[in-house]
Amino acid sequence: MKIAVVTGASSGMGREMIIQLWEHFDGFDEMWIIARRRERMDQLDCQLGVVLRKFPLDLTLDRDRQILERALELEKPEVKFLVNAAGFGKIGKVEALSLYDETDMVRLNCEALCAVTRMVLPYMTGNSRIIQFASSAAFLPQPGFAVYSATKAFVLNYSRALNQELRGRNIYVTAVCPGPVRTEFFDIAETTGEIPLYKRLVMANPRRVVAKAIRDSVAGRDISVYGVTMKAFRLLCKALPHRWLLLMMERCS
Repeated sequence: MKIAVVTGASSGMGREMIIQLWEHFDGFDEMWIIARRRERMDQLDCQLGVVLRKFPLDLTLDRDRQILERALELEKPEVKFLVNAAGFGKIGKVEALSLYDETDMVRLNCEALCAVTRMVLPYMTGNSRIIQFASSAAFLPQPGFAVYSATKAFVLNYSRALNQELRGRNIYVTAVCPGPVRTEFFDIAETTGEIPLYKRLVMANPRRVVAKAIRDSVAGRDISVYGVTMKAFRLLCKALPHRWLLLMMERCS
């Protein structure tokens, strides 16, 4: 049984990824989709022509992750795509955010991503793909978004290293590093603060970001960056001292 496994399936980039994987690839017997909100996953039934196996799980909880692990052990599927799109961010200074929000970001964005990847890897075969959603925030520390940007730097570095480790198995890992995207992400992020105007001005279309991520994954690229603005930002982060860029960001906010 050939499957795709997608986390963060109830909204945003995860939901869009499910739709586009179904549109572009016809070899899946099932798609295993994971999110906390079952009712949002149920809405996909009328949009897709593939069997959706739904896992209403909180991936920050070890007992919920064990449900996925047991299903993999029982079914022993051939996983052709793994997409880790589950994640969230909260805007605000470190001292202003709650301890729970900060540690939960680390648990979901980093720990859960690592756990799901490690559980799925034994079931992946040659010419399979892993797509990990990082962020352009991974390129530079982000005051006012410190924990989130740190978690995404972790995802970027972890994914690039894993890509190198898996070359011998012909499995390719792509870290997706978009800038701001028009999704429900900011509905949660802005409960504790507002994003700067300059970020609002460069918000991308999620469908286009996901389409490029899939193309880059199929091409075997280890990083996918959508749009001229974010590509230029990445180059700036490589070329200029970060302290200069942080001063510029502070003045623009």
